[in-house]
Amino acid sequence: MEVYLAQPRGFCAGVVRAIEIVERALEKYGPPVYVRHEIVHNKYVVESLKDKGAIFVEELSEVPPKAVTVFSAHGVARSVEEEAAARDLPVLNATCPLVTKVHNQGKRYITRGRTLILIGHAGHPEVEGTMGQVPAPVLLVQSVEEVKTLDLPADAPVAYITQTTLSVDDTKDIISALQSRFTDIQGPDIRDICYATQNRQSAVRDLSKLVDVILVVGAANSSNSNRLREIGTEAGVASYLIADGSELNPEWLKNAGSVGITAGASAPEVLVDDVIEAMRRIGPVKVQVLPGREENIEFRLPAQLAAS
Repeated sequence: MEVYLAQPRGFCAGVVRAIEIVERALEKYGPPVYVRHEIVHNKYVVESLKDKGAIFVEELSEVPPKAVTVFSAHGVARSVEEEAAARDLPVLNATCPLVTKVHNQGKRYITRGRTLILIGHAGHPEVEGTMGQVPAPVLLVQSVEEVKTLDLPADAPVAYITQTTLSVDDTKDIISALQSRFTDIQGPDIRDICYATQNRQSAVRDLSKLVDVILVVGAANSSNSNRLREIGTEAGVASYLIADGSELNPEWLKNAGSVGITAGASAPEVLVDDVIEAMRRIGPVKVQVLPGREENIEFRLPAQLAAS
């Protein structure tokens, strides 16, 4: 069986930075280090960090006094930052710099007197963090239909920002609907969209032209991983989201001459290898990495850890 690996796939720079922050904090301060929310949406990564001494919590009230605390890559609301400061918790902020950039864009639009609209998924940690960072009401829209229901006059000065795990393709119809609806609208440059999201989605579209089945390695609660599977399905290719090789169903491969594999931005390469090994237990495979965009972006660590 021919196996094609999408390029790029797996970890993005924001995820690499977030995991390294937890690992370096454990080395520098010793365990335990407390992490608010999953550092990234991947069970394997979370369990690996637990084994090293990280303790994951959902609320800061679960963190003992003076304990080293890490905020996840998704970002947090100002209220969480203020609670940590009030409790004098030593905090390491692992928020992805691209998410922080969105926060700052939103704040700038508000200071210019604009009503802010956020394109994103309700309940996603990044969306909750972004809405909680902006010092004004934020209107969340998830679809073109929801744009129509916004209770604002057509000439209202508005601006939009987007969840980073949505690509240009994911948001273009909603942005177009907003631009049709409002006469005074601003938004970020298209180049401000998360590079990793766009690159991985483009790679899956290329992959879908070559294969009979697509396997997306990623967590069920990973927004970008789910979207990769949807893109494969939309291209007419049977596509499945799996956490690792143990979830591979041999029935999926029965009539497939070629299989494409990609991974969400929070899925490590070791899980891709695990899926390939599971395929090898079914029959012989030949693996080929497709050409694709090389990613050389690196984000700096917090100052407290940079020299450690």
